[in-house]
Amino acid sequence: MPRARKPTNDTVRIAMWSGPRNISTAMMRAWENRSDCAVVDEPFYAHYLAETGLDHPGRDAVIESGETDWRKVVAMLTGPVPDGKPIFYQKHMAHHLLEDVDHDWLEGMHNVLLIRDPVEVIASYSKARDEVTPEDVGLPQQVELFEELSESTGKPPLVIDAGDFLKSPEAYLRTICEHVGVPFMDCMLTWPSGPRETDGVWAPHWYGRVQESTGFHHPRPPGKRPELTGEAAETAEVCRRYYEQLLCNRLLING
Repeated sequence: MPRARKPTNDTVRIAMWSGPRNISTAMMRAWENRSDCAVVDEPFYAHYLAETGLDHPGRDAVIESGETDWRKVVAMLTGPVPDGKPIFYQKHMAHHLLEDVDHDWLEGMHNVLLIRDPVEVIASYSKARDEVTPEDVGLPQQVELFEELSESTGKPPLVIDAGDFLKSPEAYLRTICEHVGVPFMDCMLTWPSGPRETDGVWAPHWYGRVQESTGFHHPRPPGKRPELTGEAAETAEVCRRYYEQLLCNRLLING
């Protein structure tokens, strides 16, 4: 397999590895609201659907509009940044990074793992798909990424839990900015509502709430946690051990 090249310039490239039904799109909004930052929305999605044959909402449109050759995707992620911006924020789903994709280029990124309680994820995700597996949620893949990056770079990647983040968005954004070596900007906390040209074609199926948003929503109040039954509950239980493994390594900010 040909090796993908690492970025060679001084651009700050942030690869945010999430699972579905997280705050990943809101996080992308926060970074896109900076004048010095370009963003890209799930660039491996078309490759993922083409290779797996999975039936996702808007599948044909995703494949038609996206790039199914992972090598070209990596070339875009490591090449010139849109509009020559000094920061390139890349929103990724961890499960989109299939085994055939070379990982050498990851060492040139500031990799961050964004996790969320699997009960919350599955309760939301199952509204759009009848069956949900641990691999659909992406937590097993996030654990693999955590272990791989810890070994290849000599230090663990930053892990952010959505529940923690939503309690103190500014504190966490400041720390993420410091981690990747860029100044925090107040504009990351609020943004205009509505769709973006950078949203994937799947936005009509998934982005309804975030397109109405103007900032990060507060976490779900105590006692409002969803209840799962049947296969959904079983999947959440399998995912929990992966989630807790990452949770032990998360960034935790008090206040």
